[in-house]
Amino acid sequence: MRQAQETIIEAGRTERHYWRDLWRYHELFLFLTWRDILVRYKQTVLGVAWAILRPLFTILIFSVVFGRLANLPSDGVPYALFVAVAILPWQFFASAFSDASNSVIGNAGMISKVYFPRLIIPASSVMVALVDFALSATIVVGLMAWYGVLPGWRALTLPVFVLLILASAMGAGLWFAALNVRYRDFRYVVPFVAQLGLYISPVGFGSSLIPEKWRLLYSVNPMVGGIDGFRWALLDSSQPLYWPGVQMAFVTSSLLLVTGVAFFRRTEKSFADII
Repeated sequence: MRQAQETIIEAGRTERHYWRDLWRYHELFLFLTWRDILVRYKQTVLGVAWAILRPLFTILIFSVVFGRLANLPSDGVPYALFVAVAILPWQFFASAFSDASNSVIGNAGMISKVYFPRLIIPASSVMVALVDFALSATIVVGLMAWYGVLPGWRALTLPVFVLLILASAMGAGLWFAALNVRYRDFRYVVPFVAQLGLYISPVGFGSSLIPEKWRLLYSVNPMVGGIDGFRWALLDSSQPLYWPGVQMAFVTSSLLLVTGVAFFRRTEKSFADII
């Protein structure tokens, strides 16, 4: 007769094999990503078009208020295109950060029932934001074609700046996802941080307006290096890229990601009990 298989639950085993389990549960990661994409656009009037209309409306508002009324400089390129190239990475960061921060609370039922590496949940939320980012990129492509701006070889560096923004969003999202479980009022802090970040990041203006003595300190915000990198890669701007600021952005985003993963790992053991 065929012997029944035994399942042995060994204390600490999930800790020793956590990173291996991330790969073992990669199908769950893909499922959660696909589920969130379907939920986001299911039973909506505009559907996928919303990923394009949202940044488009923001570009129009910025172009009228800051481009026409405030007459802010745009480094020699059309202001609408200047803003669009900044709004693209900013909304990617804001969406990824917000979704990752609320992802654990949103999947409380799953966490309290089965084991899997909890890191999969915020990671899948960031991937959904990456899909939105790819869709909204069509706005920048359309504006570049409208104004006759062709990207050069520097466009090949775009994946580097995308990774910079992804690491920043993931790191900050992991911090807030863990804090959200323990302190529920943190969910009110997330939209405030995202809104504040829009105004302290060089979205409607160029970071060249910041006095030289403050440029490096200003670049502690990783989105400064990310947005400047996008403009440098896509636009034939007269402003050179501030490389010390880009290096500072990579340091900050790396610290956010490393400390975010460490804090999330340390606190996720109690998620099922708290939720």
